[in-house]
Amino acid sequence: MVTPDVPRARAGNMTRIAICAPATPIDRAVAAAVNAIASAEFPGLELAFHEQCFAQNGHFAGHDAERLAALLDCASDAATDAVWFAKGGYGSNRIASDAVERLKGRDLAIPIFGYSDCGYLHAALARHGIGRAVHGPMPVDIRRDGGTEAVRRALDWFAGGRSGEDRSADGAPAVAFNLTTLAMLCGTPLMPDLNGVQIMVEEVGEHLYAIDRLFFHVTAHLQGVAGLRVGRFGAIPENDRPFGLQPADIARHWCERSGIPFLGRADIGHDAGNKIVPFTLAALPARS
Repeated sequence: MVTPDVPRARAGNMTRIAICAPATPIDRAVAAAVNAIASAEFPGLELAFHEQCFAQNGHFAGHDAERLAALLDCASDAATDAVWFAKGGYGSNRIASDAVERLKGRDLAIPIFGYSDCGYLHAALARHGIGRAVHGPMPVDIRRDGGTEAVRRALDWFAGGRSGEDRSADGAPAVAFNLTTLAMLCGTPLMPDLNGVQIMVEEVGEHLYAIDRLFFHVTAHLQGVAGLRVGRFGAIPENDRPFGLQPADIARHWCERSGIPFLGRADIGHDAGNKIVPFTLAALPARS
């Protein structure tokens, strides 16, 4: 099994975290707030926000080629010790295949850190053994209630701390995804081999019937995994009638139907309490 490398501190220099936005943009106030925490509390870190983080092209943080170029700039720079995604939203899937093609064959072992929509990139890169995917808070989380603690958790991890990691897998191979993102990955060329791996999922803003539908789909594609854990499912909209089941009940139902072990809870979610989950799965050769 492979585990994420600790960001490497170069002799006489700070650990450099390169930040790009593969989906949607942040504003400069977010970058300033995150930089202020880093400067005050983590003087060994250098945060390098790519200018592309603030670009806008309709929904996206710049057009596809611009977002891809920024990711490649950050990942390919020899001075980069880790890549941090600024924000999710929607759009990472549009550049994931091209990112793999451009980064395949490079000796890239740095952490690539984020969550939500950025799970498309985590999956695609992990499938080809590119970098070390890590689910965890992003700069945009500074805007949440308690967001300072979320950002501080990520910065502490970059500085070598591990107290912010989810421990529910107890050292077993594990990955973490937003449930919708994982559902969209299933059956695509971006999906890694998750045999023998514990899957953690979280979600936000989905009706309970939609969560049921997502688990119906996902569990049909997860045969051979070590089991499934559920994180937090936040901001569930009210339906016109009670659904009658909560997310953990729904997950347990579909796991039983599919023969997948239901393993209980994970401490992840679209909130300030979102814990860090380094991906651990067998490194695989690139597949077409």
